[in-house]
Amino acid sequence: MTHLKPGDPAPVFTGINQDGKPVSLEDFRGKRLILYFYPKALTAGCTKETVNLAENYDLLRSKGFEVLGVSPDPVERQKKFHDKYRVPFDLIADENKEIVRLYGIWGKKKMYGREYEGVHRTTFIIDPEGRIEHVIKKVKTSDHARQILSLYES
Repeated sequence: MTHLKPGDPAPVFTGINQDGKPVSLEDFRGKRLILYFYPKALTAGCTKETVNLAENYDLLRSKGFEVLGVSPDPVERQKKFHDKYRVPFDLIADENKEIVRLYGIWGKKKMYGREYEGVHRTTFIIDPEGRIEHVIKKVKTSDHARQILSLYES
């Protein structure tokens, strides 16, 4: 779905986090960023993915990663999600779908024979210089941290 690939510059954005404060891709310059997009806060798959990253946050940071989640949910829903699961990183409320469109992951989906538009669950690993290192389209929601770390094991 996404047109972005490893080596491409990561599209720059500024979004609003769960506390109503601006967060920009530029805030992570000089760090390796796990930028993960999920369809809807407080749903089963998105909760598994976010909780897995939250539980492994200290490990991920010790390996040089920062984490940022994005979904088209409103700030209030992101806040509830963030607080309920004690998420130690920011969740961006992309209500206008500007960021998901910028990254090319908003589009047609099918579930139970019904077609609709939504977020294609995707994770981008962005290097310290702001280039895409990896694009993960087949996300293992309950083991996503290990899936990411395995890309960097020799």
